[in-house]
Amino acid sequence: MRHFHLGHHHCRTARGEHEDGLSGGRGHRGGGRGGGAGGRVFGHGGLRFVLLQLIADKPAHGYELIKAIEDRLGGSYAPSPGVVYPTLTLLEELGYLSVETADNGGRKRYSVTDSGREFLAANREMADAMMARMSGGVDGAGPRGGRPPQVTRAIENLKLAMRMRLSGTPLTEQQAHDFAAVLDAAAQQIDKI
Repeated sequence: MRHFHLGHHHCRTARGEHEDGLSGGRGHRGGGRGGGAGGRVFGHGGLRFVLLQLIADKPAHGYELIKAIEDRLGGSYAPSPGVVYPTLTLLEELGYLSVETADNGGRKRYSVTDSGREFLAANREMADAMMARMSGGVDGAGPRGGRPPQVTRAIENLKLAMRMRLSGTPLTEQQAHDFAAVLDAAAQQIDKI
């Protein structure tokens, strides 16, 4: 069961995750250094406005959208596929996007619908603000204070993997120990860099 409340740009799945890749808590307040992680580069729920606007400007594949965002932010940030594709699916389910699939079952190409254009028009100020944030990064220094994009991507992939595993079948005692051991080992390795 999904709950949508677009007036505050708020969507949750039944598991409590935001469709644009955000989870509740710290991200809602803007996160820590450099504005937090994932979709928070754009603010709470802002990624959907960026994607809708980019697609309204020119129909595109998911990969092209990721590259467009990365290019506009000067390579300082690229949203992970684990954030972008669920947001595109949400926008499609809301009727704001239509999807064409290549004849050979290849990549999906997204186009904005009339409803999507109406939603953008009704939220023009927010859409413009989100697009403006991509002009050379946040405060001109990049959304992560210069964090390398490959590190940002890896962090987002780890967070997605943890969320997906923890939202599934509950961990056994041994799995919980193994899960924690992997995270502890990663932390120790990072300290050595």
